[in-house]
Amino acid sequence: MEISVRGEILSYDASTGVGLISGDDGARYDFTSAALQSPAVPAAGVRVDFVPEGAAATQILILAGSPTTTGVAGGYASSTSTAVAGFDWQKLFLSFEGRVRRSHFWIGWLILLGVNVVISWIPIINLFGIVLIWPNLAISVKRLHDMGKTGWLMAIPWVGSVIAFVAGFAMMIAGAVANGYAEDYYESNPAAVFALMGPAIGLFAIAGLLGLTFLIWIGVVDSQKGENRFGPNPKGE
Repeated sequence: MEISVRGEILSYDASTGVGLISGDDGARYDFTSAALQSPAVPAAGVRVDFVPEGAAATQILILAGSPTTTGVAGGYASSTSTAVAGFDWQKLFLSFEGRVRRSHFWIGWLILLGVNVVISWIPIINLFGIVLIWPNLAISVKRLHDMGKTGWLMAIPWVGSVIAFVAGFAMMIAGAVANGYAEDYYESNPAAVFALMGPAIGLFAIAGLLGLTFLIWIGVVDSQKGENRFGPNPKGE
């Protein structure tokens, strides 16, 4: 006799058709889209009824009232609709807890980039661009968590950039004071300007390269398999 168990979907990847369920019996079960018994694409948080077979969930029924995206159980639903439905936007941009996969990180990063570009062209409002620091940190910290790394690693590019910019400006000011040249001297002598600003520009370039390298690193490294100390794998692997 088959015994059914109820539980909640922790993660589901529509592109691979693989997911993870947390059963009410305290165990966790892997599942594939082939095990779904209803024409819907599930999302994290959906309540389901299923029949366990070892460590796998079969004959999965989505319970009434659970949020899903309409589609084909085999995983052919619109990937865009599924991604949007599976997003907890508030958690993505405001929370520092949990994990976020690469695709969701880049979606969040591009959204923030677009917002930053738009507000940078609007007088007065562009001053509020500083509030974007929080969501940028939030998505980056969760991406590090997904890699199995501590979120404190975000201090490397931020602190490094601050140090480089402060040192660069200090070098320019110190150079101008040490040389004792008047402002009109620099206006008529490009070589002197380059000599004064060259080292500072080099530091600014290093700061930018450090930030770009860090962004690429957290954006391309795959998720750590299985559950780690920050939570379950968002890809269900």
